[in-house]
Amino acid sequence: MVLDPLPAFSDNYIWMLRTSQRAVVVDPGEAAPVFQALSAHGLQLEAILVTHHHADHTGGVAELREATGCRVIGPAAEAVPEPAERVSGGDRVQALGLQFEVLDVPGHTAGHIAFFCAEAGGEPLVFSGDTLFSAGCGRLFEGTPAQMLASLDALGALPPGTRVCCGHEYTLSNLKFARAVEPGNSAVADHVQRCEGLRAKGLPTVPSTLALEHQINPFLRSRTADVTAAVRRFAPATPGDETSVFAALRQWKNEFR
Repeated sequence: MVLDPLPAFSDNYIWMLRTSQRAVVVDPGEAAPVFQALSAHGLQLEAILVTHHHADHTGGVAELREATGCRVIGPAAEAVPEPAERVSGGDRVQALGLQFEVLDVPGHTAGHIAFFCAEAGGEPLVFSGDTLFSAGCGRLFEGTPAQMLASLDALGALPPGTRVCCGHEYTLSNLKFARAVEPGNSAVADHVQRCEGLRAKGLPTVPSTLALEHQINPFLRSRTADVTAAVRRFAPATPGDETSVFAALRQWKNEFR
């Protein structure tokens, strides 16, 4: 079982899981990178998993389905290219001989889902779409801070070794913000160096792991004393409850340059 991040557009990743003959892809915003990978490895596309409705995650779905006859599996509460099998939190999906558990993770969009596999090539992984990024989280386009915090709690509760397969190459930008929030966090500083080295070679910074994210991601660390104190320096009037702190942290990131 091989996991490949297929670059798309300027900073998207289409994730491909493949065996020697078959493949599953996640969030194909465009079809061309998938067709190229299928041809290069001599693969049959078995299924497409969709985390949310945004065009940069669904734009290639119809073309791929029409060309390959593959299944399309997507969120029950969002508009994705039809025909599609609709799933929501607690459902299980079988594909490529693997079982994926569906998690409801609203916030970025109202019906966003994630796909968790407890063992794919010997290790767990989660396709988190635009909910959880390495060192960051998605903007709240349709959901609320409370929803996003609960979604990140659900993802953060997965096994520490879970590989985080997110939808974009935002890591260095997110780490810049993480350093502003926690300038004394040595794990952030160390990861900046690693990621700069990877990007200098044209390599992806993801997948990350949940164990690492708990050390470097301010949105998974919003309840820690250091992050809470930093938020209060940014927005002194922030109420003391954890949702308000998280909301102010997300607003800080929205304004951060």
